[in-house]
Amino acid sequence: MARRSVVVVVLLVVVAGVVGIGEAKVYNPTEQILVNCGSATDGLDGDGRKWIADTNENSWLPDSGKSSLMAAADDMEQSLPSTIPYMTARVFTVEASYNFTVNKNERHWLRLHFYPACYNGLSADDFQFSVTTSTGLTLLRNFSAYLTGKALTQAFLVREYSLPPTPSGFVTVTFTPMPLGNDTYAFINGIELISMPEIFGDPATMVGFADQTVDFAASTLQTMYRLNVGGSQPLIPPSNDSGLTRTWYDDTPYVFGPTQGVVYQAPHLHIDYQSDTAEYAAPPDVYRGSRSMGTDARANQNYNLTWLMAVDGNFTYVARLHFCELLLTRANQRAFDVYVNNRTAQSDADVIGMAGERGAPVYKDFAVHVADEPGADEAMWVALHPSVALRPQFYDAILNGLEVFKLNDSTGNLAAPNPEPSRMLAKAELGRGDHGTHHHEAEERHHDMAWVMGGTAGGAAALGIFAAACVAVYHDRKNMSRDAAAGGSHTSGLWLPLYHSHTSGKSSGHLAANLAGMCRHFSFSEIKAATKNFSESLVIGVGGFGKVYRGVLEGGTKVAIKRSNPSSEQGVHEFQTEVEMLSKLRHRHLVSLIGFCEDAGEMILVYDYMEHGTLREHLYSGGKPPLTWRTRLDICIGAARGLHYLHTGAKYTIIHRDVKTTNILVDDNWVAKVSDFGLSKSGPTTVNQTHVSTMVKGSFGYLDPEYFRRQQLTDKSDVYSFGVVLFEVLFARPALDPKQEREKMCLADYAIICQREGTLHEAVDPVIRDQIAPECLRKFADTAEKCVNEVGTDRPSMGDVLWNLEFALQMQDSFEGITGSSRGRSVEGGESSGGPTAGLETTTGDDSVGSAGSVTTTARAHETRVVVEETDDELANSAAFSQLVRPTGR
Repeated sequence: MARRSVVVVVLLVVVAGVVGIGEAKVYNPTEQILVNCGSATDGLDGDGRKWIADTNENSWLPDSGKSSLMAAADDMEQSLPSTIPYMTARVFTVEASYNFTVNKNERHWLRLHFYPACYNGLSADDFQFSVTTSTGLTLLRNFSAYLTGKALTQAFLVREYSLPPTPSGFVTVTFTPMPLGNDTYAFINGIELISMPEIFGDPATMVGFADQTVDFAASTLQTMYRLNVGGSQPLIPPSNDSGLTRTWYDDTPYVFGPTQGVVYQAPHLHIDYQSDTAEYAAPPDVYRGSRSMGTDARANQNYNLTWLMAVDGNFTYVARLHFCELLLTRANQRAFDVYVNNRTAQSDADVIGMAGERGAPVYKDFAVHVADEPGADEAMWVALHPSVALRPQFYDAILNGLEVFKLNDSTGNLAAPNPEPSRMLAKAELGRGDHGTHHHEAEERHHDMAWVMGGTAGGAAALGIFAAACVAVYHDRKNMSRDAAAGGSHTSGLWLPLYHSHTSGKSSGHLAANLAGMCRHFSFSEIKAATKNFSESLVIGVGGFGKVYRGVLEGGTKVAIKRSNPSSEQGVHEFQTEVEMLSKLRHRHLVSLIGFCEDAGEMILVYDYMEHGTLREHLYSGGKPPLTWRTRLDICIGAARGLHYLHTGAKYTIIHRDVKTTNILVDDNWVAKVSDFGLSKSGPTTVNQTHVSTMVKGSFGYLDPEYFRRQQLTDKSDVYSFGVVLFEVLFARPALDPKQEREKMCLADYAIICQREGTLHEAVDPVIRDQIAPECLRKFADTAEKCVNEVGTDRPSMGDVLWNLEFALQMQDSFEGITGSSRGRSVEGGESSGGPTAGLETTTGDDSVGSAGSVTTTARAHETRVVVEETDDELANSAAFSQLVRPTGR
């Protein structure tokens, strides 16, 4: 592909009215059409929005039976934000159109949702098509959602457009399959058509051409980037927008260079909107956070605060920069220059000078034309630098928000070629014989997110608009020295609607010195020897972080070795978190970290080998002998003890944030251990603090819906996830199963229905149905139901969960005639379960690994001391749980 030259054009649009509007009003759309394509029923997405089925009862799709078919996705990617609208699709065999009647005087958002999967046996790569509108616009041409999602490593795609008012009063969206020799099809999962206020009314001046303007009020715009710069909540979901249902993503992946500036938030600052146009430009949360250069005036004069974003050639773009001064109160205290693609867009920008006061937002629009020519750049650069000539009080610059929109060209076209998967991704997939298969239950790992994944029962749909993987593709095409860190390439082939950290994972020294000294540091040669040079025959699991190998250290110690994908820049934060958490924690029911390796730019973690793999493998997905009810109950109690220790036994509360059956491992004695702390987060640190505000992370099906809605993490979020695990153990089925009928698809919801209708016993796994004491089943199910309560404060603590599970075990013991002493001996000896005890080959479906054993004499001594202390704790706990004051538990 030809390298793209850039002609940069910029205009300053300052919104500065004289009438104070105050905090932003919430826009109420006059029209809001959400189409659940290919479905016969209406439904709610994770955000509670109602999607209407596109059946013949409405007039959107005339003669739908003649030109299309309704299809369901063959598999569900775990990272989908919601089953609606993504699990059904309208498939077109010939050209067909949706027709919508709209207000001819208003702009509208048009959002197209695509989940590149197999539908009714049709392969994902059979779909290649164009999308046009009745106004002569070409939105997509020769579009392959499969190739695009693969290149950008996105599980689903959302294309967002802003359509100008249509004099005819209707919008037609046409899907045309492209004839390419073989049969091809078009498809769509969901369509949004929502009215919006006019926020693009002012013309923009071309950078470098002060006498030229671009009037984009009549243009169709495609959203390329929408970034919340330095926000206290990195992600702002549609529900927290000012009524325009936009998603604002974290800007961190796009900050370019070794210096990222300083983030500052003023969460309680009153935002004083000063015009009708500005009040909908961005929500208050965008303006309450900022990224500046810092306090070192000398250092600030020697670098630019820069954002780098990939774009398509032969289009004009509008970059909208949002500003709001959070600290200073007088003009000329902070002034700076704005550059776009190395050209001066605005000199001596002074936010107070433009807005007039602290807390008053303004925005600037920069028009940029990007040509597709040899030797040109392929990215948009936005850079800020202190205005030295003006000699302000502080040599600094500030930015609060950044949006980039693509304008249609003179022919009404917005389409660009499908992005090319990186060479590293293609090579990795060829090497492992993937052949395009991308839905593997074994590949369920999560990386740093640019947006939120939805949960069961109340999670919200998340929008994915060109995640920072675009930057990865840009780097790969440029053949620059950072090509190896370009991202977008995973040996697992997993598609994730996630972004890559801009920090390269190829450099060594990922861990701070204090962390590096907390456990053994292995050399890369030792790791290679333990894994026989990373032999594929020793791979026991594959996840987003990389592959997990079975290894043997000198002396014969079995270990599990998790190696970060060397061709990806993912996982630095996860690597650091895992080492920091596990090197400080020692508990019988937590996986133990033996050591790590970061030589030669590697990120490798070494754990003890877990002989019996993950809990999920023994329930329904591993082909292993089923567990007895006693074994399952023992494992649940062990996992609850581990989580209870995290919440209360450590120096400070630790919230796991990714509790699921693939992260509960079982050793050779059938002792359960909680694993995978890459997403863990320290809990509240003061008595008055009830939660931790953080972007949402977790696994679809287990995610606490209250945590998603509020972005407020508590230990009760782990309790919710553990409640789903309890039902999973009881029913021996996945947390989400798209193959089930609608009311049974979500396990938590279905289990509660069974509880209330008195049919729980019939839904229990037939293997254990007759093994469970009725009183034990009742207590176990009641505990699980309380855990998945929609309201976090109504859920029990993990200590109460543990208490009730112990009580259920006593009921089971009474039913089986087992005494407390014999039960204690059998559990400690790993013989209580009656389940499989032979050494079985572990084939984990996650990055989960294990814990038991040590490496050096010193490490063994430390490990022995810890185990002895924990054993004493457990004996004390057992005694306490045996002396129940209330016969019903807690």
